Amino acid sequence: MAERLDPVLPEVGSATQDAFGTLAQRERADDRKATEGRGPWALAWRRLRRNKIALAAGAVFVLIVVICLAAPLWADQVAHTGPRTNHLTEQIVVDGKRTDVVSPDGVPIGPTFEGRFFLGADANGRDTAVRLLYGGRNSLIIGIGAALITTLLSIIVGTVAGYFGGWVDTTSSWVLNVIWAYPVILLGVALGTALSLGGLPLGFTTIESDSVLIPIAIIALVYVPYMARPLRGQVLGLREKEFVEAARAQGAGPIRIMATEILPNLASTIIVFLPLMIANAILLEAALSFVGAGVRDPESSWGTMISDGVDSILTGPHLAIVPGLMLVLTVLALNVFGDGVRDALDPRAKIHLEH
Repeated sequence: MAERLDPVLPEVGSATQDAFGTLAQRERADDRKATEGRGPWALAWRRLRRNKIALAAGAVFVLIVVICLAAPLWADQVAHTGPRTNHLTEQIVVDGKRTDVVSPDGVPIGPTFEGRFFLGADANGRDTAVRLLYGGRNSLIIGIGAALITTLLSIIVGTVAGYFGGWVDTTSSWVLNVIWAYPVILLGVALGTALSLGGLPLGFTTIESDSVLIPIAIIALVYVPYMARPLRGQVLGLREKEFVEAARAQGAGPIRIMATEILPNLASTIIVFLPLMIANAILLEAALSFVGAGVRDPESSWGTMISDGVDSILTGPHLAIVPGLMLVLTVLALNVFGDGVRDALDPRAKIHLEH
């Protein structure tokens, strides 16, 4: 029997290899047909849809945003308290027993996993879950707001400096290099401490020192070089392209060329930078608030909650662990999603579709 089967085995293996080879060729052909005639944005969206990890990370970030936006609903309908309300002398019923929110020796109650004080209370008797959601709103508002302002300033500075060159580029590069020379934490702390004394005067009005607009302005400013410098370098190459020369020959002015010819070619870079800038801004806000140069009491953020929790790390470790986990999860989700967007917008990613 073995002698009769031996000649057949190579033929079966060869047939199997041919079948797999034909299937792989068909899949590559289907990929080529699916990508033919599509624009770069459609191809990028197709690549992003295939990256399930990046999409899951984006969904996690959206879920965190929705949960934080629902903070008033949780506070009013579930916890029945506000983020600034103290309950130092109150008692609640946990597992049928009346328990002090804050014990006589100053130890706050731990997580009850019920409606009120779901994640326990802090040393002042404030509901940790409510403060976590409201603090998340402040952290997200500051992070997203600062990232958007940074993006706008970086587009203006990078595009103008790269297009005009000369003394405009020299002056802009000098200012960016001065900001770049300082570590973001030290520069943020210095600006936050200075503005905390008298607020931010704008001539027609003054932004109060405890306003969230202060950390937004600080973070937006210190991160401009990190985005403006790459954009400037890209514009330096784009201004020598044939389509820019053609626009000049047709009589288009600098503003029109920058808006209609150069800016669309920067769109993919800007989109890649945006989620990463939001993650960096949220991290910097947490660091500034941790050292007292960001969000200030009675407002809360994840950074201020971590700072308060460190003081009670032995008696209430959840006060630092819970906001720390939320911060890590948010930043991780943004970074993973940003990496996925970068891979999707990378033209070299076409190799993965064709081979």
